[in-house]
Amino acid sequence: MSDTLSRLTTALAGRYRIERELGAGGMATVYLAHDLRHDREVAVKVIRPEVSAELAADRFLLEIRTSARLQHPHIVPVFDSGDAPRRGQTDEEAPP
Repeated sequence: MSDTLSRLTTALAGRYRIERELGAGGMATVYLAHDLRHDREVAVKVIRPEVSAELAADRFLLEIRTSARLQHPHIVPVFDSGDAPRRGQTDEEAPP
């Protein structure tokens, strides 16, 4: 298990169980996780540490707020958001 995945698993313990990585881009990595509280699959988006050290954390928060207001059948809804030390994350409905 990578150091990043290990820290993420620890940070989300008791709330989400990380299953696997779904994909990664220039700003963040998305993981398939199980929401332990609501017994459902979700996608957890985690900003990359090197990106969060820059001004991108503000951009990530803006993305969370903007996405949370959107409602469309082809856009995954935002259910929750939060942060851990040097990390930002959102959880969204898992894509089919």
